[in-house]
Amino acid sequence: MAQTEQQIVPENDSDTQPLSHDEKEALKKSFAENGYFVIKNVVSAEKLTELHKRIVTEFDTAKESGTLFSGGGLMSGHLNCFPGEGSRFVYDTLVARGIIDLIKELDPNVKRLPNVGCNFNMPHSVMQHWHTDRDFTKHFMIANVAVVDTVIENGAMELIPGTHKKFYKFWRFAIEKPAKDAIRLPMKRGDVVVRTSNVWHKGMPNVTSVARPMVALTWEDGGSVHEDPFKVEEGKIKFRPNWFKPTRLGRIRELFFVKIPITYSAYRFVTSMYGGKGY
Repeated sequence: MAQTEQQIVPENDSDTQPLSHDEKEALKKSFAENGYFVIKNVVSAEKLTELHKRIVTEFDTAKESGTLFSGGGLMSGHLNCFPGEGSRFVYDTLVARGIIDLIKELDPNVKRLPNVGCNFNMPHSVMQHWHTDRDFTKHFMIANVAVVDTVIENGAMELIPGTHKKFYKFWRFAIEKPAKDAIRLPMKRGDVVVRTSNVWHKGMPNVTSVARPMVALTWEDGGSVHEDPFKVEEGKIKFRPNWFKPTRLGRIRELFFVKIPITYSAYRFVTSMYGGKGY
């Protein structure tokens, strides 16, 4: 695995100080080369700590009450989550720091407010397969914000710099092995990684006893169709399936993925040879 470190912008004196022109130019260059960049110490650690507590409490409540779906990522340990209206401060901070304006400069298709989500990496999760987040020609921008310190132990993301430049069907990805250049991406609470959906990556196991959430602001097809995306689900925290459907067939597929992961890789390899889906 490659050990090359991604360029990280030095911390500003104030968490509301906009990015300078030179910082923006350096980030644009890094994004063009690697498909992502990281900015340190952006969002309030104190506010993120409170958000973390609310998300974990809501998950525990839903699990104990039996209102959670069955399957849908619960076996593999990776769920999606709407972090609620109380996460609005994350977006507001990115606006104040000029990061949202930079995202718009990088991708003129960013027209509206983002879709608001959260990756919820549960304790004892398993490793995901390499993937991108959408078809190569339908790429979109993503801003991930670390809600807690994200380290190797609690599942820091693994990604492959530069893979956004080339369209890979999964069979070609498997044969050419660009994953040899993969790096892990540890982040401190409040750090932000901006990336394109075309960068190949995977969620990693969380071997700790505490869930690891990460806020995800995304701009599929230009952004959210809602006037205020922070008010969907009545502004309440809501957990959603990730990858696998919460159906009988979906649970069988997820079980095979967890117990015999090579079967899912083989399925993707074969279907990518005959279909148009690359990831």
